[in-house]
Amino acid sequence: MRILLVEDEPDLNGLIVRKLKLEHYTVDSCLNGLDALDYLETEYYDAVILDTMIPGVSGIELLKKVRSKGNKTPVLLMSADDSALDRGTNPELQVDEYLLKPFALQELLTKVRAMLRRYYGNISNIFEVGDLIVNCDARRVMRNQKIISLSSKEFSILEYLIRNTGVVLTREKISQHIWNYDYEGESNMVDVYIRYLRKKIDEGHAVKLIHTVRGVGYVLRVPGVVKR
Repeated sequence: MRILLVEDEPDLNGLIVRKLKLEHYTVDSCLNGLDALDYLETEYYDAVILDTMIPGVSGIELLKKVRSKGNKTPVLLMSADDSALDRGTNPELQVDEYLLKPFALQELLTKVRAMLRRYYGNISNIFEVGDLIVNCDARRVMRNQKIISLSSKEFSILEYLIRNTGVVLTREKISQHIWNYDYEGESNMVDVYIRYLRKKIDEGHAVKLIHTVRGVGYVLRVPGVVKR
């Protein structure tokens, strides 16, 4: 899942980003409200972690702008100021979780998990496509009952593909989701890792699961099965 972190204190920002990535979340982060608005207007996020006291546009004002446009992304609001959190209880802001600074990183993680469970439900993290089984919690991959060893990046790309089974993912989307930067046309990084994955996932199997959509990107699916 992809999370936007808005925290103006660089050291804390970095600590939270590292902790979230260790838990296998994809994270974008920024230090001010104006950049956060740009992110939220151009990208999709499963959750936002938002500090109230940020430069440019305050966290509360940012949230008002976002909600006024119909964005219902779940938000964890954090602050060192009790009164700021009190203002966040306004029903129009639709804040899902609150966290008073200072806090332990584990407390933050617990609240993020609880928020995501409430919003998205208990989504299974075991996926099956044909004879391919991917356990995202255990980070284990099997095909035809044989375990397949993948590098961290290979697994992340496969997880992104299988969570979007039947959906064509552009190189731009894969690059942004996995590496958190914009794809540049001359880069072949995505193609290289897809080639690695194909060798491990499809080589030796009559039924291929990873497919190229020429000029667009890649899709994971059983041939003949189209997502509607």
